[in-house]
Order: sequence, then structure tokens, then C-alpha cells
Amino acid sequence: MRKFTQAKRLQGVRYDVRGANMVEAVAMESRGERILKLHIGNTAPFGLHAPESMVKALVANLEKADGYSESAGIFSARTAVMNYYQAQGIDVDVDHVWLGNGVSELISIVLQAITDPGDEILIPAPDYPLWTGQTTLSGARPVHYLCDENNGWNPDLEDIRSKITPHTKALVIINPNNPTGAVYSREIVQGMIDLAREHGLIVLSDEIYEKIIFEGEHTFAAPLCGDDVLCITFSGLSKAYRACGWRAGWMIITGPVGRATSVVEGITLLCNMRMCSNVPAQYTIQTALGGEQSIVRLTEPGGRLYEQLTLASTMLNEIPGVSVVPARGALYLFPRLDPTIYPIEDDSAWALGLLRAQKVLISHGTSFNWPHPDHFRLVALPDTEVLTDGIHRIAEYLAELREDA
Repeated sequence: MRKFTQAKRLQGVRYDVRGANMVEAVAMESRGERILKLHIGNTAPFGLHAPESMVKALVANLEKADGYSESAGIFSARTAVMNYYQAQGIDVDVDHVWLGNGVSELISIVLQAITDPGDEILIPAPDYPLWTGQTTLSGARPVHYLCDENNGWNPDLEDIRSKITPHTKALVIINPNNPTGAVYSREIVQGMIDLAREHGLIVLSDEIYEKIIFEGEHTFAAPLCGDDVLCITFSGLSKAYRACGWRAGWMIITGPVGRATSVVEGITLLCNMRMCSNVPAQYTIQTALGGEQSIVRLTEPGGRLYEQLTLASTMLNEIPGVSVVPARGALYLFPRLDPTIYPIEDDSAWALGLLRAQKVLISHGTSFNWPHPDHFRLVALPDTEVLTDGIHRIAEYLAELREDA
């Protein structure tokens, strides 16, 4: 009888953040075990919810949200996005604003719109793995440039330069970075854009964590691109506005848009094909961008997110053989396990052992396309009491590994 198999284009596509170890965690929960999930940046389970003003906007507009919207999104929300970026010194027209079911959908749309088989997309290592997966699905080849842990996880400009070829189509910037928590310096962002300018690359700037800054200041890519580097910027409500499940994201295209009419047509076609993004959530975007920015209270000293990330960094650095660069932004830490103390060959198996022994679910470092099995990502969303318990469990597991070595 005929055997049914998955499409060949899925070969090499991974998204281990929700992979086999999470499946194991779900199975453990079905047996009554309680799992501390530190593997995904989902705010609601840890009591971080969307602001009340946004909830009210959602409810108030439900009656007119039954039908499809324009494929690009409702005009008021797109105008709010345009106004927000114009206030940052970014020249964007409302016709070049698109709303999506989170940034994830928009990444997929853009990569499908701009890539052909054989094209190469430069993506940071470590990265948010959706970028690598969607690049592969689009038929292009992901090429990973290294970020330097010894330089605050800023990208290595010379490594980027060395990996540009005649096939390179675009340069991905993830700033603030997931999974490292890095906030790139203005000089680094400028250097990346200068490389894009020199080689005629599109800049794809993932800025979903732009408002979650603990130290330093976020540098928008678009103003530095000017009118001669095509830039597509992505952001949304999921993280700073704690509305992960609402699936409300946006992207804007700036720079020499007149030379990119074909790209705009492709994006428009793909947006038309998916009809529209989640309409009720679209009605909250204007309220979110125009209202009080409650994320500021959470990220300043004394704020919940600031204190949780600070505590986690301190505790992890106190574990023998563990070091971590403190997060300057986003919601994560990317600790290093000294290979001379923890000679881990398979970090997925190591993370599975942690899950089974200590009931803590984290994401292993190679799932973020880091080339060595010596890191893991910790989500620092639980309150300090729960976070302390979780890191103590990780420390206990690592102590057992040291004893067995």
C-alpha cells in the first residue's frame, strides 16, 4: 500500500522550542506531574496580561469585527502604526504598512515574496529559529553569521562580511535579540546597514522586543537605512503589550520603495491570499500605541521584568561552570555551560534529562542555530519566587552531572 510522507521541503526545518522535549513535558503533565515551563516567552501563564485599556478596546469593537478586514489591515490601526514610526523619525506611508497574525506570519509572507531557490539569507547565530525555518521553507538557504558572546552578543561584522556572496538577498537583524537578550549598539546596527548598502541587500529588522529594554537604548534600523537601503521592519503586540495569543503584528517597508514595486505587489498578493489577520485584535493596536506604555514600569529598576532578569543572571553566574551575559533587553538569558566541566555532546538530550529529573523545561542552545551544544535559553518570566526555585533545580541537576563526571 502507498505510504504517505511529509513534503521534502520540510527536511531540515526545525522548531525545537516546541519540539520533542515539549511533547515529553505534555506527556508528563498528563500523568499528573507539574512542569515549570521556562522554554517559551508566553506572558499570560505567568500573570503578565494585556493592559485593561486594550481589553476594553477589544470588547468594544467585537460587534464590528465579524467580517474580513482589508487584507493589509484596518485603516485606523495601520495609521496608528504609521504615526508611531513617523514619531521615531522613520518616513513611512500608510500604504506600506501591513498587519499580520503576529510577526511570525509576516516573516513567512516576506520571505516568500522576496526569495527564489538559490538565494541566501543572512541570519544571526543564535537566532529566533522561525527565521531559519521559514527561509528553508521559502526555498532559500539560511546562512548564519556569528554573534560575539564576549562582546555583549553583538553581531560580528567581519563574520557577516565574510559570508556575503553574489547569492545573498537579505540581512536579518534581530534587535533586541532573542535568545541572548542583547541590545545592539548603534555602531553595530550602522555597520550592518553599511554592509547591506555596499552589497545591495534588503534589511529585515525584527524589532518585536523594541520596548523591552533594561539597559541602553534601542536603535531602529529604518532611519539608518535612509532612502537607499530597502528595509522591512517587524513588530507587534505580543511581548511589550503582553498579548501573545491575540496574534497582532505589523510590518512596514521603507527606503527606496519605488524600486521595490514588485516586492510590494508580492507582499500584497500573499496578504490577499490569507484574507486578513485577526480582526478583533487589529482594533486594539491604536489603543496600544497611543495609550500609556505600561511596559516602562516593568522594565525600569524595581520593575518586575527588570528584577527577574537581574536575579536570574546573578543566580546563574553563581553556578559552577555556568556563565551568562546579563540581558539588556527582551525576556531571555542564554547561559553558557563550560565544556570542560559539562562535556555535553547532545544538548537536546541534556535538556530532556533536566526535564525528567527536575521537572523544568528549557530550550537547548542548538535549537537556536548556535553551532555548539554548550548553551541553553532560559525564559525569565516567572515571579522571583518561582524563578528562584527553577534555577535552584537547574543548579541541582548540574551538580549531579559534575559528581558523575
